[in-house]
Amino acid sequence: MSKKNYNYNYAFVFYDIADRESEAGKNRVAKVFKCCKRYFKHHQKSVFRGNITPANLIKFKNEIKKIIDKEIDFVSIIKLQNRAIFDEEILGSSDTANSESIFI
Repeated sequence: MSKKNYNYNYAFVFYDIADRESEAGKNRVAKVFKCCKRYFKHHQKSVFRGNITPANLIKFKNEIKKIIDKEIDFVSIIKLQNRAIFDEEILGSSDTANSESIFI
């Protein structure tokens, strides 16, 4: 069975970087945050999302792989073909001033 290649143009990124108390952990947290900020909009704490070209998604993944410790860190990338194919429901407080609105 062959895998279909899709051009993903929107993504969510969630991360959990271990050892926040150690200097190495703090450095990785800061580096992952800055890398995500270059490609996506900051949504909440360690959650980013936004439009991205397939080529930039590849660049982003390569940069993240160089930063994280694959044995203890976690990065999840949810890829979508476009931003119109998902629905978001927010419960509770949301700082919408600093968050990307999905409604235009």
